[in-house]
Amino acid sequence: MMEGEKRKQRQHQQDKPYRGIRMRKWGKWVAEIREPNKRSRIWLGSYSSPVAAARAYDTAVFYLRGPSARLNFPECIVDDLAIHDLSAASIRKKATEVGARVDALQTAIHNSAAAPHAESNCNSSNMRSTRVMMNPDLNEYPESCEEDN
Repeated sequence: MMEGEKRKQRQHQQDKPYRGIRMRKWGKWVAEIREPNKRSRIWLGSYSSPVAAARAYDTAVFYLRGPSARLNFPECIVDDLAIHDLSAASIRKKATEVGARVDALQTAIHNSAAAPHAESNCNSSNMRSTRVMMNPDLNEYPESCEEDN
């Protein structure tokens, strides 16, 4: 494979990390899918993480094409929640529910991963930036470190 082809393939993998999603110019991830035998698309929503958009796509493609569908996360599909009405609206509703749930979990995980940095020791180089990101109570006196005494 030539160097230019490798670079283009790497860039394509960064732009579209999962099947059925794309990133908007402003950073939101969106998912949509074509209806079988039609030119129309089913809008699956806009999400802050690519994983949430991919899970919404997986839900829709699973209900449209069944267990033989090519999924991003085949281990995450729950087969016991069958949709009896296979209309575009019902598929959109189920996919957006899953996407919103995953998006909320991804946001909570991201926020909890950022929280330990706020409790780091005082001689940390990023202490000032983490304090700015937190919402301080302006009525309390600032905490002092043991090293300051």
